[in-house]
Amino acid sequence: MLLKDLPKCPVETTLKMIGKKWKVIILRELLSGTKRFGELKTSVSGISQKVLTANLRQMEEDGLIFRKTYNEVPPRVDYTLTDVGYSLASVLDSMADWGEGYKQFLKLIEKQNRKSKKEKID
Repeated sequence: MLLKDLPKCPVETTLKMIGKKWKVIILRELLSGTKRFGELKTSVSGISQKVLTANLRQMEEDGLIFRKTYNEVPPRVDYTLTDVGYSLASVLDSMADWGEGYKQFLKLIEKQNRKSKKEKID
């Protein structure tokens, strides 16, 4: 990725790097350490091999992950976050906090709605 290819807005830049659904999930999985392709395929449920491969290649090109290939039979490939990739941990933590807060908000709304329906019946 070249600097000239990035949007002027820093939020748009972040979204360009991790805005696709699977990239955030892959990052989350790699925050706990190095993973092999098969481990990622298993832990990122619902992703196809083709989509996982495409996302890993893009993330490597963007400098978020490092791909290490071992000259073995069968071939073994490990994926690890780079320092730039690890720097997104706080972004993912903030997203998790917001998501948890939103779930709590929805629980309150649902509780209020049930209470309102019960009062209308009585």
